[in-house]
Amino acid sequence: MFAATAIDTSDKPAFYKELAVQLKALLEGERDSIANAANTAALIYQMVPDLNWAGFYFLASDEELVLGPFQGKPACVRIAVGKGVCGTAVDLGMSMLVKDVHDFPGHIACDADSRSELVVLLRDEEGVFGVLDLDSPTPGRFDKEDQAGIEKLASIYVLSSSFED
Repeated sequence: MFAATAIDTSDKPAFYKELAVQLKALLEGERDSIANAANTAALIYQMVPDLNWAGFYFLASDEELVLGPFQGKPACVRIAVGKGVCGTAVDLGMSMLVKDVHDFPGHIACDADSRSELVVLLRDEEGVFGVLDLDSPTPGRFDKEDQAGIEKLASIYVLSSSFED
């Protein structure tokens, strides 16, 4: 049985390196994409400090993301590509690090307590198929070290999961 172990958060690169080791161990031997998304969201929510939401949105079509497994308050179910931080990340084909969502044009406020957001793309050989989204109640919570760490975790999720119908 997997049990997350506490990690010192004072050195972000070392923190994310150890979190990646734990995520690989958690997902080892499981290929189901939904089960792996649920456990990835749970581990991130448990281990990354100062979050109020961590979860997935998957492309249901070229125009729309649909909510996947997450931890936190109930969330917006559908987000149009090009709208909000998640939809903009997909539209631009890049991760989005937003220091204060109140300053982001068109921000979709699923949780009024969220102030900063980090969205990283989920990609496989066929292209972008979703996002991993983190919210924090603290403005400026995320930086480039968080982005690099969460991008690594997203790649572990993608490599560990099967997305065949």
